[in-house]
Amino acid sequence: MKLPENFKRRVVMTTVGVVLCAIAVGFFKCSLFGVDPFQCFAQGVWGRFFKTNMSYGIFYTVVCALMLVVDMFVARSYMGVATLVNMFLTGYIVDFASGVITSVAKEPNLAVRVVFLAVGVLVMCFASSLYMTSNLGVSVYDAIPIVIARKWSFPFKFVRIACDLICVTVGTLAGLMPGVGTLITAFFMGPLIEFFNHSFSEPFLNR
Repeated sequence: MKLPENFKRRVVMTTVGVVLCAIAVGFFKCSLFGVDPFQCFAQGVWGRFFKTNMSYGIFYTVVCALMLVVDMFVARSYMGVATLVNMFLTGYIVDFASGVITSVAKEPNLAVRVVFLAVGVLVMCFASSLYMTSNLGVSVYDAIPIVIARKWSFPFKFVRIACDLICVTVGTLAGLMPGVGTLITAFFMGPLIEFFNHSFSEPFLNR
């Protein structure tokens, strides 16, 4: 089997991207400013319809598995090692990162929480850019705006904003009110990921 060009560099980008993304979620959680758009959707739907019947962990895994089935038909080329790592290992890394951050800042004041939010958003966008550009697989949710943008030649940043806003809307209608961090990520993740794609990830991969 022929390996992709710059395979070693792609593996490094994927590994670093997935780990950094999980750490960023840890900062995001500790900021207490709300969850990211996809989590807003998942937690909102779970809380409204499934909370009494199953744990959130099981529900989240089922949702990701269903999305993976859909992605295998419409976005198979974007499925890979990073997809599986995101599905099964990200939660553990998030818990570890959150524990470390909480042990260092047990009762963060508003200023520290704002710093946590800023770090979380920037690192998450940078990390997403890394593993998306490496093309060794993306998360089941990240694949959706990528496919839509490339299939219909829409700007990725606007497609990502639209997908994130749909998730936030569904989560809000289900009863989970979004926080400031949720709205920030909904409007700025797409443009920031695209910025990091052009300014770092693509030049690093193809240098």
